[in-house]
Amino acid sequence: MRRVRALVALLVLVGACAAAVAAVAGTSRSTGPTKLTVWVGWSARELGVFQKVVAEYDQAHPNVTVDVVGSINDDKIVAAIRAGTAPDVVSSFNSYNVGTYCSSGGWINLGPLMKQSGISASLFPAATQYYTQYDGTRCALPLLADDYGLYYNKTLFKSAGISGPPKTIAELTADAKKLTKFNPDGSIKVLGLDPFIGFYENVPERWVTAWGAKWLDGQNNSILSKQPGWSQWLKWQRSYIDWVGYDKLVKFQAGLGDEFSASNAFEVGKLAMNLDGEWRVAFIQAEHPKLDYGTAPMPTAKPSLYGSGYINGTIIGIPKNGKNQAEAWDLVKWLTTNTHALAELSNGLRNVPSTQASLTSKELTPDAHFATFLKIFGNPNSTTSPITAAGVSYTNLVQNFATKWQAGKVSSLSSGLSSLDKQLDAMVKQAKGGGVP
Repeated sequence: MRRVRALVALLVLVGACAAAVAAVAGTSRSTGPTKLTVWVGWSARELGVFQKVVAEYDQAHPNVTVDVVGSINDDKIVAAIRAGTAPDVVSSFNSYNVGTYCSSGGWINLGPLMKQSGISASLFPAATQYYTQYDGTRCALPLLADDYGLYYNKTLFKSAGISGPPKTIAELTADAKKLTKFNPDGSIKVLGLDPFIGFYENVPERWVTAWGAKWLDGQNNSILSKQPGWSQWLKWQRSYIDWVGYDKLVKFQAGLGDEFSASNAFEVGKLAMNLDGEWRVAFIQAEHPKLDYGTAPMPTAKPSLYGSGYINGTIIGIPKNGKNQAEAWDLVKWLTTNTHALAELSNGLRNVPSTQASLTSKELTPDAHFATFLKIFGNPNSTTSPITAAGVSYTNLVQNFATKWQAGKVSSLSSGLSSLDKQLDAMVKQAKGGGVP
């Protein structure tokens, strides 16, 4: 599940894509029992779900034993590749970093293997096709996905006289203000909506999708200052925060429960509406099953975009210099294209299955709340983060700018965005030149 928002200190990986591809082409299948080691980010209950599905693969492939290691992050993956101690298969929650893995050759090019196996990228929705490749090299495949929509408290909506979820930004703003309640001392009692960057899942890429704003031009240059959607979103966000009161909002957030706890602000009724991922459905079921809530696509600035949303997800690939690349590919192929496996993973993890076919699998456990996110994932207008050689550092720089903006520390939005474009382009150029992103 996409819950990683902290900075990931990516180091430059050693090796070239050509050498990695050559290594795959020359790999022969083992004639004896093979032990595969797979690193994944899941832990605790979620790790158990993944291990259970992998056990089915084990049972069907008696010559292969799969050892699953959980709680792995990108720092560990990078360090292992550099040290030559990487496992057979690696998985990451950070699709943002595909540009780094592909351009460096740290993860091998899967294109030749897909062609050999008759697997077309068209099996996957457009957004996932984009974030699993970089500059013509597809070094990863999607292994479940996350998308974001609107969670709304039906009880609070009814009390405020609101009949259903908003569909436009204007409706979202009006409803948020109507749902916000203040204490006698002026402090916030219940907040209609919190678009504060840095709060829970709030990062620029998940919000700006609603304005249809683009990140890059045809030459992969940053165009934030040239896209009206960026300034429109930032002005809207700042206007709403000013209406609530910046200091009041900061104080209110300080008293809220942790995002991934039973005291989550939306789950306990402190937040009437919230931008969140599909996994929240499972959290609510486990922690507050009596909560009367609904899910819907995020409201949009353009009616034609309604129904779409922001997508990212877990990726899986094969690190260079692996000892069992043929067997590793068989496992990766099964996990990412087998409809049964994806349905089982989706039911257990409540993440979105990541092929076109698995979205309508009869094995998926029916759930009206979760069904919203299946539709968002399949919407052709849904988008994802830009994939660049700078990895997650690229979007982190944009987040830093938005954080300064919402605090009133940017004197000119237009010049600030222009400067940000230059910084982003310089960051990518440095990353391509061998510097640390």
